[in-house]
Amino acid sequence: MKYTQSALDKLEAIVEEAGYVIRYERGTFQSGYCILELKKVVVLNKFLPTEGRINTMFDLIPQLEINKELLSDESKKTYSKLIVKQTEESN
Repeated sequence: MKYTQSALDKLEAIVEEAGYVIRYERGTFQSGYCILELKKVVVLNKFLPTEGRINTMFDLIPQLEINKELLSDESKKTYSKLIVKQTEESN
């Protein structure tokens, strides 16, 4: 996946379609993000450039509880590719 705003929009769509709210805020984030599980809120460091935001979303999405049935067809494809890539990298 290329580091473009379009790629970031696709990753954000996965999270939002799964019922999470994405907020870009300032703060001291060790990993670039914070997950508020009970409220389904994801807070990302607003000072990250596009490439950093995409890499943070790559790390973040596999940790979230995502029901694939809630995702649009395009988001399902992107999500599946992301999970396959994560699996390949961990092996």
